[in-house]
Amino acid sequence: MARDRQIWIYRGLTAVGILLLAFIYFTPIWWVSLTAPNYPAEAFPDGVRIHFHANGVFNGCQKVDKTEITEVEALDCVHEMDTINHYVGMYPIAAGGVIERAFSPYLFSLLGIMLASFMVVDPKRRTLVMGAGFAALAVWMYFGWYAADGLKYQNAGYIEALVTALDQDTSSDQVVSSGNAIVDRLRASLEASGVKLDDGKAEQNQSDKARNLEHLSVTFEKDQERKPAAQRLQWDGSGAQMMSWHYEKSLARYFNVAAEIALRVAGMSTAGHIVFWGLLAAMIFLLLATRRNDSPLYWLLVLPSILLPVFFIIDYSAWLWWYGHTLNDMGAFTVKPFMPTVFGDGKVAQFTTHSYPHIGFGLMALHSVAVIFAANRRYRLPQEE
Repeated sequence: MARDRQIWIYRGLTAVGILLLAFIYFTPIWWVSLTAPNYPAEAFPDGVRIHFHANGVFNGCQKVDKTEITEVEALDCVHEMDTINHYVGMYPIAAGGVIERAFSPYLFSLLGIMLASFMVVDPKRRTLVMGAGFAALAVWMYFGWYAADGLKYQNAGYIEALVTALDQDTSSDQVVSSGNAIVDRLRASLEASGVKLDDGKAEQNQSDKARNLEHLSVTFEKDQERKPAAQRLQWDGSGAQMMSWHYEKSLARYFNVAAEIALRVAGMSTAGHIVFWGLLAAMIFLLLATRRNDSPLYWLLVLPSILLPVFFIIDYSAWLWWYGHTLNDMGAFTVKPFMPTVFGDGKVAQFTTHSYPHIGFGLMALHSVAVIFAANRRYRLPQEE
């Protein structure tokens, strides 16, 4: 009876950890803002603020609603911060963490499968559960990363962040992309010829995700038309193609140094393929290494979850270092390489920088604590009599 009670306690704590993973993924983990005299608090109560999520960087500025100030919609502070940063030669925010964002749903799902497997005490059943979970994840990864139209298997937030980074409005149903403009002209021509069409409500009811995917495909095709015929690519809608192309567009937004960008894109594309096959190899290794309860490798099922806040800080700090030490010479001002503020307040020129954890990081820490207690209960679990 005591053993059964301990089992349910550690399973309950592990289940809490799994639930928190879902909340973490859809919650802002960290926030950064810039304040300066030319951004008065009356119009920018939080400064120029952005929120870091697992799947992208999003606007942190709220719409100001005061008697003396009227805003139809909130300022896009991701774009505003990019504009500020490019003057000193910094690349756009979308140029950082490209692989982490693209693989974020798979990485979080991997952690969830590992924790779900940890809840199974019997080694044989655990191997079956883990094998089934890893097989499903591998299929999802393949279709999302390599298959045609694989982007449709990505989450809507990731797609929205890609579109926003390309300076396309995703918040209004009145947005007209070049593709939509062609459709509108064709519709008008057909109606003028006496051909009756529907009232367009089906298109208006199209989901935000589908509309954003259309924006990306049209923008990609228009971008290819500007290239020499030998260098043009056909749109396949795969995650791998989107990551490489979007990374290239992000790097070239302000500093179009073709040779340098080509090298960076080639390196990032290679890294993406390595991560894909590395994750598959990690699944196979875990499947084989955790078959015995008395093996030290068994604890690999929970170690990544316990260290998740540490991994985030390391990755976040590394990208901040990259931004501050990869300054393009085409910037309007020349500054020495620097390390942006990871935590707390800092100063760059007339701007004060603020960098602090958001609610998602608190949930991440809570997730780590829940898994630590679950692991402790599991370690102290009496052996089968």
